Amino acid sequence: MTASPAPHSVDLSNCDREPIQFLGHVQPYGCLLAVSTDWAVQHASANTGAMLGLETEPVGTQLGELFPGQVVHDLRGRVQMLGHGSGAARIYGLDLMGDGRAFDVSVHMSQDLYVFEFEPKEQSAARDEMALVQPLIARVRRRPEIDAMAREAARAVRAMTGFDRVMIYQFQRDDSGRVIAEAAAPGLTPFLGLRFPASDIPSQARALYVRNPIRLIRDVDAEPQPIEPALTGAGQPLDLSMSVTRAVSPIHLEYLRNMNVAASMSVSILRDGELWGLIACHHGAPHAVDYEKRSAVELFTQLLSYEIAAVENAAERASVARARVLHGTLLSRMTDGAAIADNFGTIAQEIGEVIPFDGMAIWINDRFHAVGATPTEEEFTGLQRHLARRQARQVHSNDRLVDEYPPAAAFAERAAGMLALPIGRGLRDYIVLFRREQIQDVTWAGDPAKPAQPGPNGLRLTPRKSFEAWTETVRQQSAPWTDSEIAAAEILRITLLEVVLKIADDSIAERKRAQERQELLIAELNHRVRNILNLVRSLVSQSRAEANSVAEYGRVLDGRIDALARAHDQLTTAQKDGASLRALIETEIDAFVADRATRLRIEGADVALSTEAFSTLALVVHELVTNAAKYGALRDGHGRVEVRLRREADGTLGIEWRERGGAPLRASQGSGRGFGTTVIERSVPFELGGEAELRFALTGVEARFRIPARFVSDAAPRGKEQEAEDLAGGAADAPRLSGRALIVEDNMIIAMDASDILTELGCEAVETASGVGAALRLIEAQQFDIALLDVNLGHETSVPVAEVLRARGVPFLLATGYGATEDIAAAYPPAPTIKKPFTKRSMRQGFSKLLAESAA
Repeated sequence: MTASPAPHSVDLSNCDREPIQFLGHVQPYGCLLAVSTDWAVQHASANTGAMLGLETEPVGTQLGELFPGQVVHDLRGRVQMLGHGSGAARIYGLDLMGDGRAFDVSVHMSQDLYVFEFEPKEQSAARDEMALVQPLIARVRRRPEIDAMAREAARAVRAMTGFDRVMIYQFQRDDSGRVIAEAAAPGLTPFLGLRFPASDIPSQARALYVRNPIRLIRDVDAEPQPIEPALTGAGQPLDLSMSVTRAVSPIHLEYLRNMNVAASMSVSILRDGELWGLIACHHGAPHAVDYEKRSAVELFTQLLSYEIAAVENAAERASVARARVLHGTLLSRMTDGAAIADNFGTIAQEIGEVIPFDGMAIWINDRFHAVGATPTEEEFTGLQRHLARRQARQVHSNDRLVDEYPPAAAFAERAAGMLALPIGRGLRDYIVLFRREQIQDVTWAGDPAKPAQPGPNGLRLTPRKSFEAWTETVRQQSAPWTDSEIAAAEILRITLLEVVLKIADDSIAERKRAQERQELLIAELNHRVRNILNLVRSLVSQSRAEANSVAEYGRVLDGRIDALARAHDQLTTAQKDGASLRALIETEIDAFVADRATRLRIEGADVALSTEAFSTLALVVHELVTNAAKYGALRDGHGRVEVRLRREADGTLGIEWRERGGAPLRASQGSGRGFGTTVIERSVPFELGGEAELRFALTGVEARFRIPARFVSDAAPRGKEQEAEDLAGGAADAPRLSGRALIVEDNMIIAMDASDILTELGCEAVETASGVGAALRLIEAQQFDIALLDVNLGHETSVPVAEVLRARGVPFLLATGYGATEDIAAAYPPAPTIKKPFTKRSMRQGFSKLLAESAA
């Protein structure tokens, strides 16, 4: 029978809603006991007493009251072997009742119950079923192609089990299945090559095939045995997903009867945890395959899965290798800066050697080029808009384009399937490979578009009664794109994206100049980093002499390094003309006093300092403020600091520093003539060629500086809102922290330092993680109250950790060494940011802001 494409909107979709794992019955060839963790029997199948020869009702009794002590010991041992998601533990040939009768036993976990299933062993002779597996899989391994391997596997399983028919059934992309191999008894109608619609195996059945890989239906007409009581303590039927004797859906039984099948067995073929196919076994009469033999078949199928994966992986690797060779070829071809359109024909030819196609089109920079069988430019324009709306940034394949994009019906003869490769920065540029319509006759095992009819199971679709070959002529469909072709296309997409980005440069000369600029910047960065390291080394060495204790040394050194950090932080956020001197002074004062508005007065117009002058004055101002806080005007609550800024006619900047109202600072106090005083008196003359004078007056410390005009420019005026914000910056002290803290930082020393700071600030426990994976495991295992996340973790960012913390309501700070934070903040859930190197002060202020925002 031949038909044109039929609508598939009517099928056995009601099967998808059938709760096949909650049928509440078992097949009568075995019996079931469900036992609680205290070994009390909670459920039993109705045939348990008769099958095991029990004299008492099992439900409500202890397992030890039903079986001999050694048997209970063996069963407990098997339970001990169970792990999460480990499936079932098995015992073969167990003398269950101590009377010589042998049983095969399976045990698995279902919710919080141990489920034991017992099958009488019908063959008592000693045998080793597992010994057959290795020689049989060796025969499969000698076959180099999938179809040949499948044929050998079908023969092997039929020899092991004695079924009339064994088929290897491979799932297609649309979830239908095709019989690729068959071993059958003489006289049976062959099913080889037939397609079975996706509705024959509903979605929940496919999910169970992944979890529980082997399924025996011994007799389709056997009376199922109910599980008593029917419901658990939670009011639900017992979940039999992992059961080996689980009863069968009435719809599936009807389906098998319509095929004249009296017994069946299915074994899952998995690849990468997904259902690749099935070994489907059919028999015309009831057929027993004991548990030990089924386990051998299951092991054989697992090894078959590995062999299939090895063959397919080898094909994919070969395709990817060809794509990588093409990657280098295309990159070298395009280095002369020629337009991609000029090489389009050559590119198409070389891609075709890796991925066969009938036509190729490109849309780049709003220009269209095509070769071979493709849509016209007008037709492609609509398709390009459709692709842009999908916002796909990876390869997208479709062998029946009309289903996704109905206007494709107009050009299906030329281009029925596509493989689209986005190759631009945006979502508009694509290279698309096309394949022509491949009219094919698909032979189904019966009509896949069977009309809906009421049947014996109610007003729903019933399984078809005819499995005679039914041929459907399929149009508007191309040859499918294989997994290896799609993997190769993804490599080519990256290659072509690189090509497009290269061509976007104006010329080879411009690229060379850009490279030279980059090398110059790297050299300058290296120079500046080395200068900073030398400066830090000097601070470490010189600060040692003026400290009376390790703690004092740590505070002095930390303050000086923090001053440098704050200075550089202001430089990175300042305008290109320089950084504000006023802001520098205010920032330093904020570090030591909470009421800056009454303790600091700055007269004169603000100025902007160049990079060299700003870093120098950062240390000078820090030493002045530190001495004032320790010994001078800022030591108590009465003194104040007055700063006067004055521009002279030649542009030179004059700075006057006066302390009033506090104790006068003598040269012998504080830093004396140590490193701090040296910084104040000598830095400006030495570094900037200016002048500096420091005087210890009775009214307080006075200092005067002259900064050459080349380091000074006018500062942009600050608004009142900015001034108010600056005043509020250090006014509130942070509350003491508490609870558990998480630090995500890939530098061990920095992580240890941050941990010490958080402990000093009050956290009871601090955990550290160097990467995203470790952090997520800690979050899963523990409850945290706050967190500090480094933005850049080397090869990854902490965005996934931030998202999980945000979902759990855990407030966190972001720590970064980058200057600007707008782009960084945009990638994360809303969170305050602190700059590296962070200190106890900056951490305290950051968490103060964080907790205030969280409480708001």
